Amino acid sequence: MRPITRFPGSVAGRSSLVVFNGMVFTVATADTYELDMRKQTAEALAKIDQFLAEAGTDKSRLLSCTVYITDMALKPQMNEVWDSWVDMRNPPQRACIGATLEEGDLIEIVAVAATKE
Repeated sequence: MRPITRFPGSVAGRSSLVVFNGMVFTVATADTYELDMRKQTAEALAKIDQFLAEAGTDKSRLLSCTVYITDMALKPQMNEVWDSWVDMRNPPQRACIGATLEEGDLIEIVAVAATKE
């Protein structure tokens, strides 16, 4: 049986990512609330890149992303950053959902990727 590998997060009780059975699961938000949607998106996606690298994989192996947005009117700004970040040769399935997030967060991204094993 394969072990579940949990990478410690910056908040007690939360992992930054979990690897199990060839799959990587992670969630990212921006750390700075004063940022606008473009900057929060860029910061969250940079964290996704970092977490995937820690798991030994990268965004070309993304399977799906669920993007939670506090204000769907800001989705075009998020899309600008997403389109410049995503691997267009290997785009993941993506869903965008309007949600109430922690105060100051404009975006939260849940990502699932395959490892390179």
